[in-house]
Amino acid sequence: MTIAFDAKRAFHNFRGLGNYSRDYLRLAAQYASENRYLLFNPKKAGRQSLPQNNCFFEVTPKGIWQIAPALWRTFGCTSRLKELHTDIFHGLSGELPMNIHKTTVSKVVTVHDAIFLRYPELYSATYRALFAKKVRYACRVADVVIAISEQTRRDCIELLGAEEKKVRVMYQGCSNLFRKTVTEEEKKSVRQQYNLPHEFLLDVGAIEPRKNLKTLLEALFMSKLDIPLVVIGGESQYARQMKRLAASLHLKVIFLHNVPFTSLPAIYQSAHALVYPSFFEGFGIPILEALCSNLPVLTSTGSCFAETGGDAALYADPHKTDDIAEKLRMLVFDDVLRRNMIERGTIQAAKFTDDIIGNNIHSLYQSLCK
Repeated sequence: MTIAFDAKRAFHNFRGLGNYSRDYLRLAAQYASENRYLLFNPKKAGRQSLPQNNCFFEVTPKGIWQIAPALWRTFGCTSRLKELHTDIFHGLSGELPMNIHKTTVSKVVTVHDAIFLRYPELYSATYRALFAKKVRYACRVADVVIAISEQTRRDCIELLGAEEKKVRVMYQGCSNLFRKTVTEEEKKSVRQQYNLPHEFLLDVGAIEPRKNLKTLLEALFMSKLDIPLVVIGGESQYARQMKRLAASLHLKVIFLHNVPFTSLPAIYQSAHALVYPSFFEGFGIPILEALCSNLPVLTSTGSCFAETGGDAALYADPHKTDDIAEKLRMLVFDDVLRRNMIERGTIQAAKFTDDIIGNNIHSLYQSLCK
């Protein structure tokens, strides 16, 4: 089979969608290596590195499309599908080319969440209108809609108009870097590089209102815990507001920006616990990264969090400062609880291994070529 991917974010995105796309492609090449994979990349500048594999072939705009790469991704790339003998086109980040319904290829789209509809105040009206149109179109014309959690499956059906019969849940995994034990020497090196204390709580993800850092800082203040918090995420206006709040509360908070992905396993494995009080996610990949790192997790009730964390995580109401504060104290002082959480975390993380996800990918593509 020849399978084409909208690989824009695999090449250019430094956050969750990019990590998902790169890991998905790695597993596709490993577990369905008999296929040929076309990676549609609208522009070569600023590329992320992808696994080297002889079944990957990059496809970029030609001719006049080179001066309009965004339009090529949305409309122009489909002209190459017949020429390249494509069997399946898979949009890895909620989108398909807007004229792909005119082609004969099988169509797959991965939908990660409907946060832009659930929390519209976080997005501009223009973005919401445009992206809603794209995702609804993709859900309508796709032969298979992959939802990365049961929560997202429900949103695909209820908010995005997808037919229930063609939506299937395929959980994502995470990089195997997090499953490897980091040496004490490596952890010491990373602590020195980022000036980290020997004991700290960790929060990883975009620093934006939905991630609920404000309530976490207030809960940390309420808990009266004398333990630093390390926050890893991009610089933003909200991040600057949170720095001012942390200073006003006299909290020990270390903000790290532009941390290389390869440094994260050592930071996770050096932490005391991951605290992830987000209001809403499609999957919550830092939870799985923490479980694979033998790190206890405190996260939120509701949304998809129990799907990812299972019975291994501790849950608090993200709207209740006192609940988060109480659970923080449990994580810090209850050593028996921590040991039990780490043991259960190993079992929970085993539900998201390469074998399980890679075989699901292989079965998906096989089912579309029958």
